[in-house]
Amino acid sequence: PCGPKRGHGTPQPRFALECHMDRIAEQLGLDPAEMRRGIAVDEYTKTANHLTVSTCGLRECIDRVVEASVWREKHRKLPYGKGVGLACSSYITGAGLAIYWNDMPHSGAIVKIDRGGGVAVLCGAIDIGQGSDSILAYLVAEVLGIDPKDIRVATADTDLTPVDLGAYSSRVTLMAGNAVIEAAERLRAMLIEAVAKKFDLPSDRFVCRGGRVFIPDDPDKGFTFTEAAVLAESLFGTLAATGSYKPPKRAGKFKGAGVGPTPCYSYSACVVELHVDPETADIKVDQVWIAHDVGRALNPLLAEGQVEGSVYMGLGEALMEEQVFRKGLHKFPSMLEYKSPTTLETPEIHTILVETVDPEGPFGAKEAGQGPLLPVIPAVANAIYDAGGVRIDEIPITPDKLFKALELRRQGKPARVGPEKLPLFTFPEPIKVPSAFGEPADATVKRREPQQS
Repeated sequence: PCGPKRGHGTPQPRFALECHMDRIAEQLGLDPAEMRRGIAVDEYTKTANHLTVSTCGLRECIDRVVEASVWREKHRKLPYGKGVGLACSSYITGAGLAIYWNDMPHSGAIVKIDRGGGVAVLCGAIDIGQGSDSILAYLVAEVLGIDPKDIRVATADTDLTPVDLGAYSSRVTLMAGNAVIEAAERLRAMLIEAVAKKFDLPSDRFVCRGGRVFIPDDPDKGFTFTEAAVLAESLFGTLAATGSYKPPKRAGKFKGAGVGPTPCYSYSACVVELHVDPETADIKVDQVWIAHDVGRALNPLLAEGQVEGSVYMGLGEALMEEQVFRKGLHKFPSMLEYKSPTTLETPEIHTILVETVDPEGPFGAKEAGQGPLLPVIPAVANAIYDAGGVRIDEIPITPDKLFKALELRRQGKPARVGPEKLPLFTFPEPIKVPSAFGEPADATVKRREPQQS
């Protein structure tokens, strides 16, 4: 069986890259955290392969986990059998190109207000447990100045809702979020115009806030949200508006450039502290510190939950979960044999949200669904090297592999377990493209700031 899973093919190269980075740092006599910090990409710039970076909180992510974990006092300084490891990552916030290329929006929404002040949001984005329905309600509530609990959200019914391309590539908050904001802003303009006309005053003096449409300096000049809805429906007719979103076209002008462009990128840094038993090769993760550049946390608790879910899943991939086939049959026929972490194996997780407020996202938000998984697995491998001086270059890192590496170390042989060579593969001729590294980023969308309640 196969299908998409958190990270969509990025944990594998990230594992190899981050373990390789630690090897480089060791050979050069550099602190792994400082080396990564020194080569982090600058914000509002382009990478060598023409990817546009808007905000980048990677350096702050590194600084925060280094400080919280007391990294400098632990790295290469703990007793034999104990170690810390660090790794970093970046991830897309929605794919810049649709699966099937076209010029249509990637996400659409309809927002309507009834004459009783009720608000409904219709969007094709599906909530599979990540909380996107709640996020859409928060965003519309912020624009219209009402309570999220007064909003009804209908999603994923293709008979009723506009098209959304799906809950993949960590795209829903940014793309569906921008779509519902656009629709809500159009309705807000109608409400304000109707109220302003009633008072014969300029529209730019009025705001939607706290369940009212009023003038901040003269609160008596205003109406409740329901009264404003009645005025607006009397003036404009049925109150409904559409919104849509499609990402800016930023792909480079070369074959293969369509993989990687995205409105913005999230960044993560992770430190894992663990200990191994030199005799039994048992591995126990003690603590994890992870910092994630989330842009702006629309719901901090929800964002923390996503990050911690990534850590939990990453630890399972790193230490336990494996698919092994024997004569075409899966070795583990049920979830009883296929082991994944329980609460007993899950260590204390210290989650740090770094906010960079990205101009591309709804009120500055970026993804938090998949990116935090990526640094966890290599951080575990790097911590095992710090603890026992052995490299395990394949996952899961099981006690039998660790025992084999420790035995090789005792024998004075290269203490490494993993693939011995690359599979036979004929690489195509490389495509030579002028580097765009350091060039200024393309113009970004106008940043939307939430209202001050």
